[in-house]
Amino acid sequence: MFGVDADPRAVDAVRRLAAELAPGLPPENFRVEPVEAMTFPDAFADVVLSSAVLHFARDDAQFTAMLRSVWRVLRPGGLCFCRLASTIGMETRMRRVAGRRFVLPDGSERYLVDEAMLLDLTARLGGTLVDPLKTTIVQDQRCMTTWVLRKPVAP
Repeated sequence: MFGVDADPRAVDAVRRLAAELAPGLPPENFRVEPVEAMTFPDAFADVVLSSAVLHFARDDAQFTAMLRSVWRVLRPGGLCFCRLASTIGMETRMRRVAGRRFVLPDGSERYLVDEAMLLDLTARLGGTLVDPLKTTIVQDQRCMTTWVLRKPVAP
């Protein structure tokens, strides 16, 4: 198991938890670095789990960089699981700030995706949806979409 976060406190917390639950797991497996600048090698991971991360992108450029980095470290045939905020199911309840930045009914500001964008990104990445997109509406405050895709095996 490996992980990254730009927040040193989050990485310290994960290192402590890992030491308790999986003694012997090297603490350097968990790195203080932004997702878009991960130092793990290409095709390193069998599975990448990105839960409630991508919607913190400032703009399209950072979102794209984050996604490219996640895809880069995933091995061919690997599984990418993303859970991120979206407009799906509450399109009229979100207030656009700029670009894909929105204020949600819960008052938070996030970078939001929609179904068309996720399907387009799946195609651009050459990925295959493993499961249909699924969105949970969280008490009429925000929408969290699950996007699961497999990276193609090189021919």
